[in-house]
Amino acid sequence: MNIREEIEEIENSYLHRRATKNSESKGRPVFEEKEDIRPPFQRDRDRIIHSKSFRRLKHKTQVFISPTGDHYRTRLTHTLEVSQIGRTIAMALHLNESLTEAIALGHDLGHTPFGHFGEEVLNELSDEGFRHYEHSLRVVDKLENEGKGLNLTFEVRDGILKHSKGFGDIFAPEKMPETLEGQIIRFSDIVAYVNHDLDDAIRAGLIKPDDIPKRLNKILGETRRERINTMVRDIIFTTKKYDYDYIRMSEPIYEATVELREFLKKYVYKEEEHEAEKNKIMKILKDLFYYIMESPDEYIEKFPEGDSVKRRVIDFIAGMTDRFAINLYEKLFVPKPWSKL
Repeated sequence: MNIREEIEEIENSYLHRRATKNSESKGRPVFEEKEDIRPPFQRDRDRIIHSKSFRRLKHKTQVFISPTGDHYRTRLTHTLEVSQIGRTIAMALHLNESLTEAIALGHDLGHTPFGHFGEEVLNELSDEGFRHYEHSLRVVDKLENEGKGLNLTFEVRDGILKHSKGFGDIFAPEKMPETLEGQIIRFSDIVAYVNHDLDDAIRAGLIKPDDIPKRLNKILGETRRERINTMVRDIIFTTKKYDYDYIRMSEPIYEATVELREFLKKYVYKEEEHEAEKNKIMKILKDLFYYIMESPDEYIEKFPEGDSVKRRVIDFIAGMTDRFAINLYEKLFVPKPWSKL
């Protein structure tokens, strides 16, 4: 028996009956022989961590565009916080931590520069529309590894595709990932962002702690630590209460979480000064798009084979970091000072 088989045997005896075991994975789009050390979901996690798109997350907007402060979240730190929350829940429920972590680390790989403003621009420009969760799957399937993709397991790919809620229902059975581990990330995503976005908004001076509705403080807690602890504990014990049919929140905590998200939508995500940056972002990305469409061979890859030039230009722009987009725009459109020596 090799090390992978030993790990899978331990999983089968230790994990909950509803957990997704490595040995029961539905497999990969392209068949691969199993390793003798790492189980499939651990291999997926490692492939994501070593990918270029994962490294670029450190320079992509979470909420605040290209922040100068060192302590504001980026898309990468958001991803790590989702992973930490997800693994805590998975461990407590005796579900598969490696699968949970792999989905968490891959769930936002398709995000554009400049956050959701960038997504709106590409959605307008693209013939097929642009949704970051679909693009995250495209990144791991077709764009990474020089167009070969990462060949991830079905379970990780399903969790990546179905993690997003927008401002819709967090708990929507018809939209939930097939695995409980994927459902954990759907919940962990909102637990992470409502708390760290609130934290960043207070740091930025957009809101004060006293602005948070008192009712929410009473239900969820007054600090980020208290709120996350309340939400995570509630997910664990409510899921146990309903015998693992789905990952769940209790009704009071669910309603308070949604209300906190609406508070952020009203006072942070749509704050006037923040909204004013949208026109600048639209101009940068649209100007880059039309310029590159005129001379695509200078910028875009030849893969994926069979895709239109326009689709590949969208891929190129979606993969940019905030600073790369700004620097390229300055190079192409901002005149340089001239002096005669």
